[in-house]
Amino acid sequence: MIDVGSPFPEFELQDQTGQTRTKTDFLGSPTVYYFYPKDDTPGCTKEACGFRDRMPALQGATVVGVSPDGVASHQKFAQKFGLEFPLLADVEQKLAQACGVWVEKSMYGKKYMGIERSTFLVDSEGIVRKVWRKVKPEGHAEEVEEALRSL
Repeated sequence: MIDVGSPFPEFELQDQTGQTRTKTDFLGSPTVYYFYPKDDTPGCTKEACGFRDRMPALQGATVVGVSPDGVASHQKFAQKFGLEFPLLADVEQKLAQACGVWVEKSMYGKKYMGIERSTFLVDSEGIVRKVWRKVKPEGHAEEVEEALRSL
């Protein structure tokens, strides 16, 4: 599990265009890495569209969505909702595990592994400056916007 003051983990994942992205690609400006469970589901759509709608107010930060869905799923999700920021396909959950957000969950008494909706605000040098765990999609982009003001 990573926390405030830790370097954000290294990664090599494809985005919705099939382009391979690494942590280095996002250095130089603040980056918001938000982990979400599944493309095109109600909460995940609300969260993604919240970031989409607040992009001008996020003061030059890069927003990066991460989920275990594949490239094709991300591509459809991005096109359907006009998401112009990278969606990383963490299909083997390596980045989610490194960040401590691949956790045991429970629904209707059934236990399974999945993403704990979480966000990491990373500074221009790749250091984690704020962490949100068990995020509620409603109003989350506004919380991130507020935190960016103090970077």
